[in-house]
Amino acid sequence: MATPSRPNPEKAAQLVIEKHFPNCQAALLAGSVVRGEGTSTSDLDIVIFDQVLPSSYRESFIDFGWYIECFVHNFSSYKEFFESDRAQAKPSMPKMVSEGIIIRDANIVNMVKQEANELLQKGPDKWSSETIDMKRYFLTDVLDDFKGCSKREEAIFLANTLAELSIEFILRMNRQWIGSSKWTIRALKNYNAELAKDFIVALEEFYQKNEKEKIIQFVEEAVEPFGGLLFDGFSMGKNKC
Repeated sequence: MATPSRPNPEKAAQLVIEKHFPNCQAALLAGSVVRGEGTSTSDLDIVIFDQVLPSSYRESFIDFGWYIECFVHNFSSYKEFFESDRAQAKPSMPKMVSEGIIIRDANIVNMVKQEANELLQKGPDKWSSETIDMKRYFLTDVLDDFKGCSKREEAIFLANTLAELSIEFILRMNRQWIGSSKWTIRALKNYNAELAKDFIVALEEFYQKNEKEKIIQFVEEAVEPFGGLLFDGFSMGKNKC
């Protein structure tokens, strides 16, 4: 990843720490460059720990030839982000800490890494029966719209929604972490590579040939082990009235 105009990621991270956060106690280099997935447009994700900060913040800038994103915490504020990520089942901060390469340490990083690893290994909370029914209902509703949709531009957006909802359903029903954007399919691939491949084939058939059948089949098979599609008899909030 190094070029004549910029240092390699680890050296660049060290330079960033020395220039922008010289008094921090600890720092980690994380993100795609650490996982070996970096591209020409990848940035550097750097997690900073500074005990004198009153609160966390995020900062982006360009330096040393790199786009850089810094996630800056004190020794307790990162816990709030761990908990928020856990509640959303999208463990962005725990993954960065777990995967991160130590750039600077003051006998805190291994402890934080242990917390991150324990959270990741535990997995997200199990959905309640009410949440499962609600997710089945919304999948059913979007799928019905998709089946009957005759306008290509609307069907494209419905297919995208089905992709997000069905992958979320599969992963959460199997106590797996989820993701957003490109992390949606990566999360499914990490859980079941063959299933992810099948869904990509289904999407490609729709996008290229306007054939809906494989997407419909994928969604129906996703919910079938958990009661199947749900419309008739569904209720939400009725007991509160």
